[in-house]
Amino acid sequence: MRRWRIVLIGAVALVLLAGAFGYGFWRKLFGPGPGPRAERVLLIPTGSDVDQVLDSLVATGLVTDRATFRWLASRKRYAGRVKPGRYVVAGGTSLNALIDRLRSGEQDPVRVTFTNIRTLPQLAGQLARSIETDSTTLLQAMTAPATIEGLGLRAETMIGLFLPNTYEVWWTETPAAFIRRMKREHDRFWSGSRMAKARALGLTPMEVSTLASIVQAETARLDEAPMIAGVYLNRLRIGMPLQADPTLKFALGLDSVNRVLDIDKRVDSPYNTYAHQGLPPGPINMPEPGFIDAVLNPARHDHLYFCARETLDGYSNFARTYEQHLVNARRYQRALNARGIYR
Repeated sequence: MRRWRIVLIGAVALVLLAGAFGYGFWRKLFGPGPGPRAERVLLIPTGSDVDQVLDSLVATGLVTDRATFRWLASRKRYAGRVKPGRYVVAGGTSLNALIDRLRSGEQDPVRVTFTNIRTLPQLAGQLARSIETDSTTLLQAMTAPATIEGLGLRAETMIGLFLPNTYEVWWTETPAAFIRRMKREHDRFWSGSRMAKARALGLTPMEVSTLASIVQAETARLDEAPMIAGVYLNRLRIGMPLQADPTLKFALGLDSVNRVLDIDKRVDSPYNTYAHQGLPPGPINMPEPGFIDAVLNPARHDHLYFCARETLDGYSNFARTYEQHLVNARRYQRALNARGIYR
């Protein structure tokens, strides 16, 4: 009897031990994950294998038991289903749910914002900080002749395709897919009333963007932009050269010049709007929607000239005659001299 009692106790102990082990293993698979409470961002680059994914999971603290991960990943055949992307993983996500999520490829989008962009290389550099593709590859796609021609654009107007804003894109977005997305956004922006307003001005959308880029370079004051747009439209209407200093700075490759000198006006460039009548070949920066709308909705007036105020507050003095403009210009020049600004 005593022997049977010992055997029974041993059997019960084994059952309890197996149950405890089984429960512990179940918790490893389906219980709260060992990772931090806060969510973590996991980046899986294109071409990664399961070992690289595991290394990243361990590095982010989302997995601590490599053997259990490998066992479950093998059962779920994850090795053949690794999908790149950006995954935001909530704290406490179970190992089972984590692998299911990664297998599905249900990545989270990333928000990219670009404003105050002057060149395509600058745009490529800014985008590359948010998505997988490097800036060189992005720039090559943006400047490829086949891409530009396929969009019906020219190298000089390609920058006008992109509208500064905040967009949600995939971290794995390819350059070609991003450009197609920007084309859809551009076409959507120019549908309806904006296209009608451009036609009423006798301008194409890209010509509007070109003029908007000049207005944007002239002032940071969006509330004054319609007034400046009205000046340039008045000049275009009567065949007067735009005489826009920002286009000279663009032609000369100058960014921080406060004064444009007479010698600068001799630069041999199609962007020299002192020497050439009409609009330059394309935008001199990436105009923001607000400045595009300022051109489409210009202030109606008969001013032909404007000059920065002598108060240097970012606003301008406007004039109908060249004589009055010279008076305003001298006031501005004296203000610069007083501050020791000669270039």
